[in-house]
Amino acid sequence: MRTQRPIIGITADRRTLGEHPFHVVGEKYIAAVLDVAGALPVLIPALGRELSLDELLDSVDGLLLTGSPSNVEPHHYNGDPSAEGTWHDAARDATTLPLIPRAIAAGVPILGICRGFQEMNVALGGTLWQRVHEVPGLAVHHEDKSQPLAVQYGPSHAVRLLAGGVLHRLAAGDSLQVNSLHQQGVRDLGPGLEIEAVAPDGLIEAFRVRDALQFAIGVQWHPEWQAMGNAFSRALFTEFGEAARNRAATRMADR
Repeated sequence: MRTQRPIIGITADRRTLGEHPFHVVGEKYIAAVLDVAGALPVLIPALGRELSLDELLDSVDGLLLTGSPSNVEPHHYNGDPSAEGTWHDAARDATTLPLIPRAIAAGVPILGICRGFQEMNVALGGTLWQRVHEVPGLAVHHEDKSQPLAVQYGPSHAVRLLAGGVLHRLAAGDSLQVNSLHQQGVRDLGPGLEIEAVAPDGLIEAFRVRDALQFAIGVQWHPEWQAMGNAFSRALFTEFGEAARNRAATRMADR
């Protein structure tokens, strides 16, 4: 019998551990879906074309695009070759980039975080800065990895929330303090995306899909980090979970 909780699919990375490939998701994303969104988390392996994406989308009520140490390969947005040593995940690109427009068209609620935010932009026709800290006029947005995790994921800078946006409503204010753990960032915004938040240096920090049938938001920061203890993160994941519940109810009514 179908659980009453909505099912949220969480995108995985493909990594080699020892001599074997694994599909992995950070526990912080799973916990935020389970504990804050109130949904049942199901991991989506990075199998690319081996997955039936339409069949997958028929089985979930929401889609969480996670952050990752890997970057979207630049050939997907006609970017210059990556700097030596850049970590890529071709299997994840082959899964998420075609999945995103299908999910939007199907009315599946989407929340993209960090890499997931960047994936949404690329999948919808946008481009990326590969090394934000090297772009004149833009600040350093990546973490100091020599610091403890609590410092790395601590508040780093403010973002300005655009009036009339979803995040402005959820925050009930004009700004937020957010963490910042990324080297890539949005360069050209994809067609059909609306800016939700910007950093003090002008870098886009959040957007929504303008004509999406359901919740479709991407954020550059990491709201999943200790989400239960952050008022805005709770509001964001609660809204996402509610959208997934609405889709689940609609799907059940149609059967």
